[in-house]
Amino acid sequence: MDILSTLPAPAERRLAVRVTRQAQQALRQGHPWLFDRSIVSQSAAGQPGDLAVIFDDRRRFLAAGLYDPASPIRVRVLQHGSPATIDRDFFVDRLADAAQRRAPLASTETTGYRLVHGEGDGLPGLVIDRYDRVLVMKLYSAAWLPHLPALLDGLVDVAAADWIVLRLSRAVQSQVAAHGIVDGATLAGEQPAGPLQFRENGLRFEVDVLRGQKTGFFLDQRDNRAQVETLAAGKETLNVFAYTGGFSLYAARGGAPLVASLDISAPALDAARRNFALNDDAAAVAAVQREFLAEDAFAGLARLAREGRRFDLVVVDPPAFAQQQAAIPGALLAYERLTRLALGVLRSGGTLVTASCSSRVSEQEFFAAVRRGAARVARPLHEFAHTGHALDHPVRFAEGAYLKCLYAVVDDDQRPGGIPTAPLP
Repeated sequence: MDILSTLPAPAERRLAVRVTRQAQQALRQGHPWLFDRSIVSQSAAGQPGDLAVIFDDRRRFLAAGLYDPASPIRVRVLQHGSPATIDRDFFVDRLADAAQRRAPLASTETTGYRLVHGEGDGLPGLVIDRYDRVLVMKLYSAAWLPHLPALLDGLVDVAAADWIVLRLSRAVQSQVAAHGIVDGATLAGEQPAGPLQFRENGLRFEVDVLRGQKTGFFLDQRDNRAQVETLAAGKETLNVFAYTGGFSLYAARGGAPLVASLDISAPALDAARRNFALNDDAAAVAAVQREFLAEDAFAGLARLAREGRRFDLVVVDPPAFAQQQAAIPGALLAYERLTRLALGVLRSGGTLVTASCSSRVSEQEFFAAVRRGAARVARPLHEFAHTGHALDHPVRFAEGAYLKCLYAVVDDDQRPGGIPTAPLP
């Protein structure tokens, strides 16, 4: 079925929206969201995907974007400051700019990366990931549905692909059932035969773009994985929340003699095994001792500690613990507990790499939780790097800065000698 033919066409009308002074200030500063509570009045009820034109108190143009009546983010802003026609050519320009930002990746043997990072690329609520010749388009707002034909038409001009897949957030899935649109639908091309593969810094990975988390792979940690590779030589490594083994493979190629991958999902670890096999042509990967531990991360770390297992490098990359504001206190306790447990299996002089992808938890709150965890077990952390977003995950507003990672060496004698202090490149 051609799902594009089932979509509603973009409405001819334009919603005129007036907003609070606080919202006016935020929009003048380029904020990509207009919340429902900031709307003072609008000219009509509005349907998903209607173009909303936002005016200030003097009826001057402020911004324009896509209206979503089902979301607290009522308008996803596409254009600030001056009017523009939102059509195929508009999308082509935004997509071309996004592709140009990723141009440096061409020299890194990388064919898997984020082509469009929503708000960071001026297309809020939309993500497009590339896995070699496959593109995965994920919608976080039903407001994009009427504009999919124009967007897809423009995408074909900018990024050649054999298959384009549509993924939907849970919220959007519940809104599109009436149109017969399902998560994982084909937008263009045909599904290739056999498992899909891509390269990241020369390593090969398989990806399940139909059933995998997010769009199939956590592309945002590419730079941190590469840094772990530089730290892994001679270090027995534990990768917690390993998923399909990204950090594990980098550690192996970096010279770790043993890599243990811990994840609650047995199917994810099966994929990790296959990813190792894909890279056995690299001598260091072929030589590494591999362990795959299918269990809860908290319970697994506690068990390893009881059994006396110790590692020289521990990577902790958990899922987002705070999806809502009310979950922040629990998330901070979880980060603190994970730090205590990770340090329970880390040798003195070992390296801890721990990350958070919870956008509602600030960098300062996350780092403070890690430090509290270390203090509770009296294991001082000598932090030598903090990292954030890679170039294919650009950030243009405060709420968009979700990824943060802390690198530290544990020295139980509090001796700083030999501890790297320069920031990672």
